[in-house]
Amino acid sequence: MPTEAVVDLRSDTVTRPTAAMWEAMRAAPLGDDVLGDEPTVAALEARIARVLGKEAAVFVPSGTMANQLAIRVACGPGDEIVAHEDSHIIHYETGAPAALSGAMVRTVRGASGLFDADDVRAAIRTRNVHHPVSRMLVAENTQNRGGGTVWAMDRWQRVAAAGREGGLHVHVDGARLFNAFVAAGYAPEAFARHADSLSVCFSKGLGCPVGSALAGTAAFIERARRFRKMFGGGMRQSGLLAAAALHALDHHVERLAQDHANARTLAEGIAGIAGLRPIVEPARTPTNMVFFDVDPSACTGPELCARLEGRGVRMIALDPQRVRAVTHLDVDAAGIARAVDALRQVMRP
Repeated sequence: MPTEAVVDLRSDTVTRPTAAMWEAMRAAPLGDDVLGDEPTVAALEARIARVLGKEAAVFVPSGTMANQLAIRVACGPGDEIVAHEDSHIIHYETGAPAALSGAMVRTVRGASGLFDADDVRAAIRTRNVHHPVSRMLVAENTQNRGGGTVWAMDRWQRVAAAGREGGLHVHVDGARLFNAFVAAGYAPEAFARHADSLSVCFSKGLGCPVGSALAGTAAFIERARRFRKMFGGGMRQSGLLAAAALHALDHHVERLAQDHANARTLAEGIAGIAGLRPIVEPARTPTNMVFFDVDPSACTGPELCARLEGRGVRMIALDPQRVRAVTHLDVDAAGIARAVDALRQVMRP
């Protein structure tokens, strides 16, 4: 089936640059970022630091690298990170906290991937020769496996304060941070002021082909830049990619609300199909992610996705009976309607 005919909801990472983004990339002045004279990268780093109210930022190839740089700067061998049990750094970063930084992760629980200040306090170790040292708190916004959930500002303030009171470096895995800003309505700087560092992905909701950033204090980012080189993340004429991110910051942020609306429409359609159940009430779908469970008597999640593939619709099975669909700028309302129709057809007895 031609690519143009496919409704690809596997992730918001599958988007292709718009014509205007391509033009911005082609027009970007270029240098060598490793040698320190990449003007477009420098402009992006200054821009994202300013948006988040931080002293500095560094451009990196991926969100995983941004998170792992933060961990490597904040932690050393034998240190411990406090994070939700459904965190991206646990499930989708290939054991990197242990492999790259020698750090452990102590998990906390909470509905929809979120937790509270008391959970943080309970997880912080007492200083004892027998214990790892609690060094870092990692929170996701939006929270992927929680269903694209968003931190409420008051809850986030309490959680971050508990981490800082306990001497933890507070880091936000902000792979879809701009989705959270649009959904919650709070200003980026207002949220970010409670974190010591934040990662942001441009290749997800913002629709860029490649790239993320890590923001924090100037000293923190200077050290992260060294580890970026060590981890193989130094790039050369990366202004091509930075230009895409600058374009996205100008043109693709407010439109995230449309992706959120499409996700609610998709969840409503799924809720009306026998054998499928969204994990979040459709009207309360927080951002651009829809998770739903498949009745085992009908089929498994992978079987459902294989059937959908034959009808030109792509989703991902995350667990034996759970499927994820992610809306983005390459799928419009007509594409959502096609996806719901395909689900209805493959679930017919």
